[in-house]
Amino acid sequence: MRSRIASGLLAALFIAGCASVPLRDVVPEQLVSEAEMPGLSQVRIWGDAGATEISKIMASEMPAIVTKYKERIARKEPLQSNILAISGGADDGAFGAGLLAGWGETGTRPEFDLVTGISAGALVAPLVFLGADYDDELASVFTTHEADDIFEANILEGLFGGAAVANSGPLAKLIDKYVDAELVRRVAEESDKGRLLIIGTTNIDAQRPVYWDMGRIAKSNSPEAVETFRKVLLASASIPGVFPPVHFKVSAGGKTYEELHVDGGATRQLFFSPSEFSFKALDRMVGKKIDRRLYIIRNGKIGPEWKATKETTLALAQRSLETLTKSQGIGDLIRAYAKAKEDKIDFNLIAIPDSFTAPRPGPFNPVYMKPLYDTGYALGKAGIEWAKAPPGLGSEPKTAAGKAPASAPATTVPAAAVPTPGKPEVSPSVASAPR
Repeated sequence: MRSRIASGLLAALFIAGCASVPLRDVVPEQLVSEAEMPGLSQVRIWGDAGATEISKIMASEMPAIVTKYKERIARKEPLQSNILAISGGADDGAFGAGLLAGWGETGTRPEFDLVTGISAGALVAPLVFLGADYDDELASVFTTHEADDIFEANILEGLFGGAAVANSGPLAKLIDKYVDAELVRRVAEESDKGRLLIIGTTNIDAQRPVYWDMGRIAKSNSPEAVETFRKVLLASASIPGVFPPVHFKVSAGGKTYEELHVDGGATRQLFFSPSEFSFKALDRMVGKKIDRRLYIIRNGKIGPEWKATKETTLALAQRSLETLTKSQGIGDLIRAYAKAKEDKIDFNLIAIPDSFTAPRPGPFNPVYMKPLYDTGYALGKAGIEWAKAPPGLGSEPKTAAGKAPASAPATTVPAAAVPTPGKPEVSPSVASAPR
């Protein structure tokens, strides 16, 4: 999807190589690691940070996290922790939203101690983090909006020196609608309970992933807290070249500079912790092994998708980008699986079923998103059969006949539970969503 709406970008790359762009004060390379948001210190970390840096920034969060688990031990409650990682996927995010809403409808969706989101997943993450109270909004985001609510085409400006081929103003307004002061206040409250909401962006100058602690932003008491919260979500969903990058003012070396942040999917399609974070170290602080379950929602298909490709420059480049994004996503799944195995975390994965074939007339089109949402909803409500490993690395879900699907992971539910593509079945959550 990301590459489908990037077709104009490809043309821009050939035409606008020498075009002028507005000047900004770029953070010098030697100061990149010390740059911080004024009034919002230690609200973010490099996704590839080392153990020492992680320990420093997590020091402020650890007391609440450790206290939460020790209180559970004192009450003799099961010492369990649930983690949710939601991938990018543009309009494919309708799948994850539907899956979570359907799962919530069963009453079995757990409270997640850690929720992470990238791109489309970043728009879903705050809503599921806050639980069932926001399931109507979860449905509304991907079932009541279309392309005009997400972007405004700006092809000519993008082709002749602009930052992008589309204006993300409509998306910013949509985020403003859902992310109000009350939502941010609720995130702050949950953060105080030792729960974490982390959103990923990409610092495009540094070519590095950045993970933002949204709870720290929410409870910072900064007058810019709500606006910064919204900007991080917008940046995480800003596909490079399609949407303009989001500017963040930072301080470093006694001066003010501007960073450019784009879609977190440019560096990670999904994540659930910084590379060097040790869950075992947290267990030692608690004094007991925590039983952790990781749930990953991949908003996209994992198996190969055949398509006859025209022999034109743009068609070949677009198809290559689609293939690159898919391969990157599989690599990130393998990275997450290795991390889960290392820290003895139960791994669970689901992706858009290969059987889903609704037409896609254009980006963010309800003809595609509504049946995709309903497919996810049906799977979530029927009982999700999670894959226990990425493709080729372990056991896969079985079909009714006991055979592994042709491409994993796939989820098998009764045929009647899955709506026919192109004939959306309106779920209760969709029906009750604000229009």
